[in-house]
Amino acid sequence: MVAVTVTFAQKLERMPHYEAGMHEDAAREAFGGDQVIKLASNESPWGPHPAVVEAIGRAAPRLNRYPDQHARRLRRRIAERFDADPARIAVGNGSCELLLAAAEALCEPDDELLFAWPSFSIYPHLAALSGAREIRVPLADGYLHDLDAMLEEVTAATQLVCVCNPNNPTGTHLGAERIAEFCERLPDRVTVALDEAYIEFQAADDPDATSDLVAEYPNLIVIRTFSKAYGLAGLRCGYALCTPSFRAALDAVRQPFSVNELAQVAAAEAIQHADDVAQRVERTIVERVFVEEGVRELGLEPATSQANFSWIPLGDVDEGELVRELGERGVVVRRGAGLGDPGHIRVTYGTRAENERFLAALGEVLAA
Repeated sequence: MVAVTVTFAQKLERMPHYEAGMHEDAAREAFGGDQVIKLASNESPWGPHPAVVEAIGRAAPRLNRYPDQHARRLRRRIAERFDADPARIAVGNGSCELLLAAAEALCEPDDELLFAWPSFSIYPHLAALSGAREIRVPLADGYLHDLDAMLEEVTAATQLVCVCNPNNPTGTHLGAERIAEFCERLPDRVTVALDEAYIEFQAADDPDATSDLVAEYPNLIVIRTFSKAYGLAGLRCGYALCTPSFRAALDAVRQPFSVNELAQVAAAEAIQHADDVAQRVERTIVERVFVEEGVRELGLEPATSQANFSWIPLGDVDEGELVRELGERGVVVRRGAGLGDPGHIRVTYGTRAENERFLAALGEVLAA
């Protein structure tokens, strides 16, 4: 038999490894026992609205058919929610697919792609996949986006700027006025991807304030998701508010049928239950206050969060050892090292019982 050496594309060498939060099954294998709580992936601890579950059940018998390639019903429902033209709505397999497609549609080799750091860990993939040069701008004091510093890094080669707001992994948030000012000062040839996966959880602004900016700034796309506040992380569905031409560009670089039938059905039903989202957000904010106060009582000072998680600096505490000790107590959190900033942990808010268990375990580890 003749040996064949397969040659892969050079871009694979540039691709960073994306490490998701440990799944419950993996955590049980790693730490033993069945009483594992997962506070590592910023999911909602509360499941979707019962009407969403029923809609999924009704759709299941027709899974022998392909979904609507253009997601017409879902795009129409999102458009109704924002009083917009459905032509200005793009949907994708989570917000990640929309971000990746934006980079593919906009960037060529030697273009530049700009983002703050630490921020959403998918952003380095955008540059590696498209061949663009990535420009990382450190966060300012308080773990906030330094928009002025980002503007200073914009050059003639800049094609795409990503702003995660509230920021993942730090949870910090900038108001809509600051975003509008940033867009005003940015050259209109540069696209801003405003990544608002956690926007519903912030209590400083009207969550819809930034969506109104899309009509004013054609180079702005607002990207949101059903994974967090709607409790649909397992189905992967996100959407973008953008121009019709940008939606066409996104669709051109993606595979057809990227949003499956169950995801379309579930999201189209979920967006009609604003009361359910409001209740889930309210419960999350209550738990946010509870966790932040508990962490402070243990001598640590979390970043000011406007999301559904806390970013906690550990000082002299060894990050790896603390995460391992928490895992052995059945509490799974994310290491800061894998999110761009060692010496921290990121902890998603769970139910009250889960949060009490996290704080008890954290107290034990710190005391030891």
